[in-house]
Amino acid sequence: MWQGVDVTLATIEASAATYTLRRARAEDVDALVALIAADSLRAAEFGSTEADLAGYRRAFAAIDADPAQLLVAADDDTGRLVGTMQLTFIPGLSRGGATRMQVEAVRVAESERGRGLGSAMIAWSIGYAREHGARLVQLTSDARREDAHRFYERLGFEATHVGFKQYL
Repeated sequence: MWQGVDVTLATIEASAATYTLRRARAEDVDALVALIAADSLRAAEFGSTEADLAGYRRAFAAIDADPAQLLVAADDDTGRLVGTMQLTFIPGLSRGGATRMQVEAVRVAESERGRGLGSAMIAWSIGYAREHGARLVQLTSDARREDAHRFYERLGFEATHVGFKQYL
């Protein structure tokens, strides 16, 4: 549906800087992976072999082809990719059949942190969720990310659930 389509989603402001939010493209995969891998908690998960890169490209293709997914790239005014987040719409029977939007893999380049880009991206995503019929926005954050927890709480999120994982 979206593959190969250049889709500008919004222009947002943060600290007197202008950023463009757009649908990520296949040619962004290396930069997106680099942003996510720059995270000290996730760095060990990322590899740079050809097999690793092929895996990231397959994952991107699956995300890009799924109409319930939106992988967002944030570009600064020079066109440099400086942020990302993945939005997933999840229909459900709970909460009266409400659709929820899951926000994952929110990352901002170190050079842009503290300037309000992350807050602006989340604010935009909440509006996007509303526009697309979601009644709930949810996200997860590693239990060790206390700074991130304070960030999300400042944006109005509440820690209401405990999450569990089982690696396969």
